[in-house]
Amino acid sequence: MEIILALGIGVLTASGVWLILRPRTFQVIIGLSLMSYAVNLFIYAMGRLRVDAPPVVGPGAADPTQFADPLPQALVLTAIVISFAMTALLLVILLTLRGLTDTDHVDGEEKAP
Repeated sequence: MEIILALGIGVLTASGVWLILRPRTFQVIIGLSLMSYAVNLFIYAMGRLRVDAPPVVGPGAADPTQFADPLPQALVLTAIVISFAMTALLLVILLTLRGLTDTDHVDGEEKAP
């Protein structure tokens, strides 16, 4: 399971970096979103991957090592909300710039063919 998660984080990061380096603003926004998903998965994985473990320690629990850590889950939930808000803000800026300049090139200028 750790190998699959590591490969997923790697693919998301590589795709995000490739899209960020593209000249179109929409591709840059999608690349930033993929990078945020990769970071969220990385933070979640730092909380130790466990299958079928309860997220919160109950009052009768004797061994706290048998439970998942809820702190990474709370951090990832907060990061997801912030990334949605940032993506919405960037899309509004993108649409405004597209309306003002009639192009979606990052520099605002198209290269001559």
